[in-house]
Amino acid sequence: MKYQYSNRIRMKHFPLSFAVMLIGFLVMMGGCGEEHKEALNIRPLADTVGFARYDWQMDEIMTRIKRLQGNGLEKTRERIGIKETDYWKTAISPHDDYAYAGHVYVSVLRNIKAPLVVLFGVAHKAKAMNVEDRIVFDSYDAWKGPYGPVKVSYYRQELIRMLPHEMFEVNDSLHRMEHSLEALVPYLQYYNREVQVIPILVPYMSLNRMEEIAVELSEAIYKLSVRNNLHWGRDFAMVISNDAVHYGDEDWGGKDFAFFGTDSAGYNQALRHEKEIIGSITGVLDTTGIRSFCDYTVQKEDHREYKWTWCGRYSVPFGLLTSFYLNGYKGTGTLRGIPVTYANSIDHPVIPVDDLRMGVTAPAHVRHWVGYAAIGYK
Repeated sequence: MKYQYSNRIRMKHFPLSFAVMLIGFLVMMGGCGEEHKEALNIRPLADTVGFARYDWQMDEIMTRIKRLQGNGLEKTRERIGIKETDYWKTAISPHDDYAYAGHVYVSVLRNIKAPLVVLFGVAHKAKAMNVEDRIVFDSYDAWKGPYGPVKVSYYRQELIRMLPHEMFEVNDSLHRMEHSLEALVPYLQYYNREVQVIPILVPYMSLNRMEEIAVELSEAIYKLSVRNNLHWGRDFAMVISNDAVHYGDEDWGGKDFAFFGTDSAGYNQALRHEKEIIGSITGVLDTTGIRSFCDYTVQKEDHREYKWTWCGRYSVPFGLLTSFYLNGYKGTGTLRGIPVTYANSIDHPVIPVDDLRMGVTAPAHVRHWVGYAAIGYK
């Protein structure tokens, strides 16, 4: 940090005692400068359009969600028996523009009560960076949040030390260009200003490879939680970033994802298929359901290729496998998934954001829309 003074301080003009005091003050400021330098290792934002960057943006987004979607959200939660005091151990949340998916984030993330959240994200740029078959950590001290930096927990380093080296890498470049986890941070921070995170990206990998790593990671989390008396759901939770189907035949980089067509019949059939996929990972969580999810979303012949365009086709099964095996170590009975809500970018009024210096990053119409699934596990 640079300090500017209108007049140069000349030490000879001051008594010795004052000079000593001044030197002590400058040393202290130097120490603060070192702390400030460390704090500057903050992961920057990749998306400055679709998500809230500032506290006033986030506050107003929440006000508009409550005004536009409030009654519907509360009725849905009441209908399926979710109380404000309930807490999720694991949750699945969207990561699309707040204008489109804001109320879906709120529907599920408001029940993340833990002060530490392990985040499992999509690695959209993994192919370009030739990253696969291992989970990806970052080395940032904190992530940028609308209410100030969100600290990365020191437990991250303990987890890294406990994992086999061939199962992970540390890659700040991949994290820096990825938006799937930064989308969650403002909501988590809105509900808890002191929240800490452990960000993990999940690139291409087969289901068998996911299981290998999930077994090791879940054991590491279990040992860490026992050693530090951390209770799953109350002291730490896991949130999986995911957008459901990317549907349509326009503005998808020349690709056609209109699997059932773009008329009303095709749209409704796509929604029914979405419901089937969500059904595979709700209710009692088991490996059969997780395998079924993979069968829905990736090609059997090549797990790198879509079968149905959920961008969370790796983050979802990996996060759920980690949850499943962790639950086994904990021995706390079955883990159940509750389908909190489902929406898409064209089935509800868009939250106005233009006056908030925000916007949308993609169109939304019957030939280009995205689905959003919110699921809580307890």
